[in-house]
Amino acid sequence: MATLFAAMAPITAPLKLQSSLLQKRWNVRIFRMTRLNPFPSTSLIERKSRRNLMCAASQDAEEAFKKTVEVDRLIDTLRDANPKELQQLVVENILAFNEGFWIRLAARSDTSISEDDKKDYEELATSIMSIVDLVVHKTHEKIESSTDILKAILKPVVHVEEEISWPPRDPEALKLMEKEIIQREGEGQLDEGFLSEVNAQLRQSKEDGDKPGLEAMLQKVLQLYASIILSKRSYAKKGNEVLKTEQFLETIIKAPEEEWNKLLVDGLTVGKGKILPEEFYAVIKKRIERTLIRTEGGSYQQRILTEYLKGIQLRAEELVQLLQGKPQ
Repeated sequence: MATLFAAMAPITAPLKLQSSLLQKRWNVRIFRMTRLNPFPSTSLIERKSRRNLMCAASQDAEEAFKKTVEVDRLIDTLRDANPKELQQLVVENILAFNEGFWIRLAARSDTSISEDDKKDYEELATSIMSIVDLVVHKTHEKIESSTDILKAILKPVVHVEEEISWPPRDPEALKLMEKEIIQREGEGQLDEGFLSEVNAQLRQSKEDGDKPGLEAMLQKVLQLYASIILSKRSYAKKGNEVLKTEQFLETIIKAPEEEWNKLLVDGLTVGKGKILPEEFYAVIKKRIERTLIRTEGGSYQQRILTEYLKGIQLRAEELVQLLQGKPQ
Protein backbone atom coordinates (compact mmCIF):
# COMPACT_ATOMS: atom_id res chain seq x y z
CA MET A 1 0.00 0.00 0.00
CA ALA A 2 2.96 2.34 0.67
CA THR A 3 4.11 1.73 -2.93
CA LEU A 4 0.67 2.66 -4.24
CA PHE A 5 0.52 5.97 -2.40
CA ALA A 6 4.18 6.66 -3.23
CA ALA A 7 3.34 6.44 -6.92
CA MET A 8 0.78 9.23 -6.45
CA ALA A 9 3.45 11.68 -5.08
CA PRO A 10 5.70 13.85 -7.35
CA ILE A 11 8.84 11.93 -8.45
CA THR A 12 11.19 14.83 -7.66
CA ALA A 13 10.03 15.20 -4.05
CA PRO A 14 12.38 14.16 -1.32
CA LEU A 15 11.62 11.02 0.62
CA LYS A 16 10.69 12.95 3.77
CA LEU A 17 8.27 15.12 1.82
CA GLN A 18 6.83 12.07 0.17
CA SER A 19 6.26 10.57 3.58
CA SER A 20 4.49 13.75 4.74
CA LEU A 21 2.25 13.83 1.68
CA LEU A 22 1.39 10.18 2.15
CA GLN A 23 0.33 10.86 5.73
CA LYS A 24 -1.84 13.84 4.69
CA ARG A 25 -3.49 11.94 1.88
CA TRP A 26 -4.17 9.00 4.18
CA ASN A 27 -5.82 11.27 6.74
CA VAL A 28 -7.95 12.93 4.09
CA ARG A 29 -9.13 9.61 2.72
CA ILE A 30 -9.99 8.37 6.22
CA PHE A 31 -11.87 11.62 6.96
CA ARG A 32 -13.82 11.38 3.76
CA MET A 33 -14.69 7.76 4.36
CA THR A 34 -15.91 8.60 7.85
CA ARG A 35 -18.20 11.36 6.58
CA LEU A 36 -19.80 9.03 4.06
CA ASN A 37 -21.41 6.99 6.91
CA PRO A 38 -22.37 9.47 9.68
CA PHE A 39 -25.13 7.29 11.31
CA PRO A 40 -24.31 4.19 13.32
CA SER A 41 -26.34 1.03 12.62
CA THR A 42 -28.28 1.27 15.94
CA SER A 43 -29.77 4.64 14.87
CA LEU A 44 -31.13 3.08 11.69
CA ILE A 45 -32.88 0.35 13.69
CA GLU A 46 -34.40 2.92 16.04
CA ARG A 47 -35.70 4.96 13.10
CA LYS A 48 -37.34 1.92 11.57
CA SER A 49 -38.86 0.97 14.93
CA ARG A 50 -40.17 4.50 15.42
CA ARG A 51 -41.67 4.48 11.93
CA ASN A 52 -43.37 1.14 12.62
CA LEU A 53 -44.81 2.45 15.90
CA MET A 54 -46.16 5.55 14.16
CA CYS A 55 -47.82 3.39 11.49
CA ALA A 56 -49.37 1.13 14.17
CA ALA A 57 -50.67 4.14 16.11
CA SER A 58 -52.14 5.60 12.93
CA GLN A 59 -53.89 2.30 12.15
CA ASP A 60 -55.27 2.07 15.72
CA ALA A 61 -56.65 5.62 15.49
CA GLU A 62 -58.25 4.84 12.15
CA GLU A 63 -59.88 1.68 13.52
CA ALA A 64 -61.15 3.56 16.58
CA PHE A 65 -62.63 6.25 14.34
CA LYS A 66 -64.37 3.64 12.17
CA LYS A 67 -65.88 1.99 15.26
CA THR A 68 -67.12 5.35 16.55
CA VAL A 69 -68.77 6.07 13.20
CA GLU A 70 -70.47 2.66 13.28
CA VAL A 71 -71.75 3.19 16.84
CA ASP A 72 -73.02 6.69 15.96
CA ARG A 73 -74.85 5.27 12.95
CA LEU A 74 -76.51 2.64 15.15
CA ILE A 75 -77.48 5.22 17.79
CA ASP A 76 -79.06 7.47 15.14
CA THR A 77 -81.01 4.53 13.70
CA LEU A 78 -82.25 3.48 17.14
CA ARG A 79 -83.21 7.04 18.03
CA ASP A 80 -85.29 7.49 14.86
CA ALA A 81 -87.08 4.13 15.23
CA ASN A 82 -90.63 3.76 16.50
CA PRO A 83 -91.23 1.40 19.48
CA LYS A 84 -91.90 -1.64 17.31
CA GLU A 85 -88.87 -1.01 15.09
CA LEU A 86 -86.72 -0.35 18.18
CA GLN A 87 -87.44 -3.80 19.60
CA GLN A 88 -86.51 -5.43 16.31
CA LEU A 89 -83.32 -3.39 15.97
CA VAL A 90 -82.22 -4.20 19.51
CA VAL A 91 -82.77 -7.91 18.95
CA GLU A 92 -80.87 -7.80 15.65
CA ASN A 93 -77.94 -5.90 17.18
CA ILE A 94 -77.96 -7.50 20.63
CA LEU A 95 -74.17 -8.07 20.61
CA ALA A 96 -73.47 -4.42 19.80
CA PHE A 97 -74.58 -3.19 23.22
CA ASN A 98 -71.20 -3.46 24.87
CA GLU A 99 -69.26 -1.08 27.07
CA GLY A 100 -68.11 0.99 24.09
CA PHE A 101 -71.70 1.54 22.96
CA TRP A 102 -72.85 2.83 26.37
CA ILE A 103 -69.81 5.08 26.74
CA ARG A 104 -70.49 6.64 23.33
CA LEU A 105 -74.21 7.07 24.07
CA ALA A 106 -73.37 8.77 27.38
CA ALA A 107 -70.87 11.05 25.61
CA ARG A 108 -73.46 12.13 23.06
CA SER A 109 -75.93 12.85 25.84
CA ASP A 110 -73.37 14.91 27.77
CA THR A 111 -72.44 16.99 24.72
CA SER A 112 -76.04 17.70 23.70
CA ILE A 113 -76.94 21.38 23.75
CA SER A 114 -80.71 20.87 23.89
CA GLU A 115 -82.36 19.53 27.05
CA ASP A 116 -84.83 17.70 24.82
CA ASP A 117 -81.96 15.88 23.14
CA LYS A 118 -80.51 14.89 26.51
CA LYS A 119 -83.88 13.47 27.56
CA ASP A 120 -84.16 11.65 24.23
CA TYR A 121 -80.84 9.90 24.86
CA GLU A 122 -81.83 9.05 28.44
CA GLU A 123 -85.12 7.55 27.29
CA LEU A 124 -83.37 5.67 24.50
CA ALA A 125 -80.89 4.17 26.97
CA THR A 126 -83.71 3.10 29.29
CA SER A 127 -85.69 1.54 26.44
CA ILE A 128 -82.69 -0.36 25.08
CA MET A 129 -81.77 -1.70 28.52
CA SER A 130 -85.37 -2.81 29.09
CA ILE A 131 -85.51 -4.65 25.78
CA VAL A 132 -82.09 -6.24 26.28
CA ASP A 133 -83.13 -7.35 29.75
CA LEU A 134 -86.34 -8.81 28.37
CA VAL A 135 -84.49 -10.68 25.63
CA VAL A 136 -82.00 -12.10 28.13
CA HIS A 137 -84.67 -13.27 30.53
CA LYS A 138 -86.97 -14.63 27.85
CA THR A 139 -84.40 -16.44 25.71
CA HIS A 140 -85.38 -19.87 27.00
CA GLU A 141 -88.98 -18.99 27.86
CA LYS A 142 -92.14 -18.52 25.86
CA ILE A 143 -92.84 -14.81 25.50
CA GLU A 144 -96.36 -14.07 26.68
CA SER A 145 -98.99 -13.00 24.19
CA SER A 146 -100.72 -9.61 24.48
CA THR A 147 -103.83 -11.36 25.79
CA ASP A 148 -101.82 -13.09 28.53
CA ILE A 149 -100.26 -9.79 29.55
CA LEU A 150 -103.66 -8.08 29.76
CA LYS A 151 -105.03 -10.94 31.85
CA ALA A 152 -102.10 -10.65 34.24
CA ILE A 153 -102.69 -6.90 34.62
CA LEU A 154 -106.42 -7.34 35.28
CA LYS A 155 -105.98 -10.32 37.59
CA PRO A 156 -105.98 -8.27 40.86
CA VAL A 157 -109.35 -6.64 40.01
CA VAL A 158 -111.14 -9.49 38.22
CA HIS A 159 -112.83 -12.31 40.09
CA VAL A 160 -114.22 -15.13 37.96
CA GLU A 161 -116.96 -16.03 40.39
CA GLU A 162 -118.29 -12.48 40.63
CA GLU A 163 -119.67 -9.98 38.14
CA ILE A 164 -117.10 -7.42 37.05
CA SER A 165 -117.59 -4.18 38.96
CA TRP A 166 -115.80 -0.87 39.01
CA PRO A 167 -114.24 0.59 41.05
CA PRO A 168 -112.98 -2.57 42.75
CA ARG A 169 -114.23 -3.27 46.25
CA ASP A 170 -110.69 -3.66 47.52
CA PRO A 171 -108.67 -0.42 46.99
CA GLU A 172 -105.48 -2.45 47.29
CA ALA A 173 -106.42 -4.33 44.11
CA LEU A 174 -106.11 -1.13 42.05
CA LYS A 175 -102.62 -0.53 43.45
CA LEU A 176 -101.63 -4.08 42.49
CA MET A 177 -102.93 -3.52 38.96
CA GLU A 178 -100.95 -0.30 38.66
CA LYS A 179 -97.82 -2.03 39.98
CA GLU A 180 -98.24 -4.77 37.33
CA ILE A 181 -98.56 -2.18 34.56
CA ILE A 182 -95.41 -0.35 35.73
CA GLN A 183 -93.46 -3.60 35.82
CA ARG A 184 -94.66 -4.76 32.39
CA GLU A 185 -93.95 -1.38 30.84
CA GLY A 186 -90.46 -1.39 32.34
CA GLU A 187 -89.84 -4.77 30.69
CA GLY A 188 -90.92 -3.41 27.31
CA GLN A 189 -94.02 -5.63 27.07
CA LEU A 190 -96.62 -2.90 26.59
CA ASP A 191 -95.96 -2.49 22.88
CA GLU A 192 -98.29 -1.76 19.96
CA GLY A 193 -99.54 -5.35 20.02
CA PHE A 194 -100.63 -4.98 23.64
CA LEU A 195 -102.26 -1.58 23.07
CA SER A 196 -104.07 -3.02 20.06
CA GLU A 197 -105.41 -5.86 22.22
CA VAL A 198 -106.69 -3.47 24.91
CA ASN A 199 -108.39 -1.28 22.31
CA ALA A 200 -110.01 -4.32 20.67
CA GLN A 201 -111.35 -5.53 24.03
CA LEU A 202 -112.57 -2.03 24.88
CA ARG A 203 -114.34 -1.66 21.53
CA GLN A 204 -116.02 -5.05 21.99
CA SER A 205 -117.19 -4.22 25.51
CA LYS A 206 -118.72 -0.96 24.26
CA GLU A 207 -120.54 -2.78 21.47
CA ASP A 208 -121.87 -5.41 23.88
CA GLY A 209 -123.03 -2.74 26.32
CA ASP A 210 -123.63 -5.24 29.11
CA LYS A 211 -120.23 -5.02 30.85
CA PRO A 212 -119.74 -1.42 32.01
CA GLY A 213 -117.36 -2.63 34.71
CA LEU A 214 -115.03 -4.20 32.14
CA GLU A 215 -115.18 -1.09 29.97
CA ALA A 216 -114.19 1.16 32.88
CA MET A 217 -111.45 -1.29 33.83
CA LEU A 218 -109.91 -1.28 30.36
CA GLN A 219 -110.09 2.50 30.18
CA LYS A 220 -108.22 2.61 33.49
CA VAL A 221 -105.49 0.41 32.01
CA LEU A 222 -105.01 2.89 29.16
CA GLN A 223 -105.06 5.87 31.54
CA LEU A 224 -102.40 4.31 33.74
CA TYR A 225 -100.30 3.50 30.67
CA ALA A 226 -100.56 7.09 29.40
CA SER A 227 -99.72 8.51 32.82
CA ILE A 228 -96.61 6.33 33.12
CA ILE A 229 -95.30 7.14 29.63
CA LEU A 230 -95.97 10.90 29.81
CA SER A 231 -94.44 11.14 33.29
CA LYS A 232 -91.10 9.87 32.01
CA ARG A 233 -90.28 13.24 30.46
CA SER A 234 -90.40 16.46 32.50
CA TYR A 235 -90.43 20.02 31.17
CA ALA A 236 -90.93 21.67 34.56
CA LYS A 237 -87.37 23.03 34.75
CA LYS A 238 -85.55 25.39 32.42
CA GLY A 239 -82.06 25.73 33.83
CA ASN A 240 -82.55 26.76 37.46
CA GLU A 241 -86.02 28.13 36.78
CA VAL A 242 -89.14 26.13 37.71
CA LEU A 243 -91.97 26.51 35.18
CA LYS A 244 -95.03 26.46 37.41
CA THR A 245 -97.59 25.75 34.68
CA GLU A 246 -95.58 22.81 33.32
CA GLN A 247 -95.14 21.50 36.85
CA PHE A 248 -98.88 21.79 37.45
CA LEU A 249 -99.67 19.81 34.28
CA GLU A 250 -97.21 17.09 35.27
CA THR A 251 -98.85 16.83 38.70
CA ILE A 252 -102.22 16.19 37.04
CA ILE A 253 -100.72 13.73 34.52
CA LYS A 254 -99.42 11.60 37.40
CA ALA A 255 -102.63 11.82 39.45
CA PRO A 256 -105.60 9.41 39.21
CA GLU A 257 -108.50 10.75 37.16
CA GLU A 258 -110.75 10.96 40.22
CA GLU A 259 -108.38 13.55 41.74
CA TRP A 260 -108.27 15.87 38.72
CA ASN A 261 -111.18 18.09 39.79
CA LYS A 262 -109.67 18.93 43.16
CA LEU A 263 -106.24 19.57 41.67
CA LEU A 264 -107.69 21.88 39.00
CA VAL A 265 -109.73 23.86 41.52
CA ASP A 266 -106.70 24.26 43.77
CA GLY A 267 -104.38 25.25 40.92
CA LEU A 268 -106.33 27.47 38.51
CA THR A 269 -107.18 31.14 39.11
CA VAL A 270 -110.90 30.41 38.73
CA GLY A 271 -110.56 28.40 41.92
CA LYS A 272 -107.88 28.80 44.60
CA GLY A 273 -104.77 28.82 42.47
CA LYS A 274 -102.52 31.21 40.54
CA ILE A 275 -102.40 29.59 37.10
CA LEU A 276 -104.47 31.18 34.34
CA PRO A 277 -106.63 28.71 32.38
CA GLU A 278 -105.29 30.10 29.07
CA GLU A 279 -101.70 29.42 30.18
CA PHE A 280 -102.68 25.91 31.21
CA TYR A 281 -104.34 25.20 27.84
CA ALA A 282 -101.23 26.51 26.03
CA VAL A 283 -98.98 24.14 27.98
CA ILE A 284 -101.26 21.18 27.19
CA LYS A 285 -101.22 22.11 23.50
CA LYS A 286 -97.43 22.26 23.52
CA ARG A 287 -97.19 18.87 25.23
CA ILE A 288 -99.52 17.35 22.62
CA GLU A 289 -97.31 18.75 19.85
CA ARG A 290 -94.22 17.24 21.48
CA THR A 291 -95.99 13.90 21.81
CA LEU A 292 -96.95 13.91 18.14
CA ILE A 293 -93.32 14.53 17.19
CA ARG A 294 -91.94 11.76 19.40
CA THR A 295 -94.39 8.98 18.58
CA GLU A 296 -95.16 7.10 15.39
CA GLY A 297 -97.90 8.70 13.35
CA GLY A 298 -101.16 6.77 13.53
CA SER A 299 -99.90 4.41 16.25
CA TYR A 300 -102.02 3.32 19.21
CA GLN A 301 -99.45 4.87 21.53
CA GLN A 302 -99.76 8.26 19.86
CA ARG A 303 -103.55 8.16 20.00
CA ILE A 304 -103.70 7.06 23.64
CA LEU A 305 -101.21 9.68 24.87
CA THR A 306 -102.83 12.57 22.98
CA GLU A 307 -106.33 11.53 24.06
CA TYR A 308 -105.16 11.46 27.67
CA LEU A 309 -103.84 15.02 27.40
CA LYS A 310 -106.98 16.18 25.61
CA GLY A 311 -109.02 14.57 28.39
CA ILE A 312 -107.20 16.73 30.95
CA GLN A 313 -107.89 19.86 28.90
CA LEU A 314 -111.57 18.97 28.44
CA ARG A 315 -111.96 18.43 32.20
CA ALA A 316 -110.29 21.79 32.88
CA GLU A 317 -112.52 23.60 30.38
CA GLU A 318 -115.68 22.08 31.86
CA LEU A 319 -114.58 22.99 35.37
CA VAL A 320 -113.69 26.57 34.38
CA GLN A 321 -117.10 27.08 32.76
CA LEU A 322 -118.79 25.66 35.82
CA LEU A 323 -116.89 27.89 38.24
CA GLN A 324 -117.47 30.97 36.07
CA GLY A 325 -121.18 30.20 35.95
CA LYS A 326 -121.26 29.83 32.18
CA PRO A 327 -123.66 27.35 30.56
CA GLN A 328 -121.93 24.25 29.19
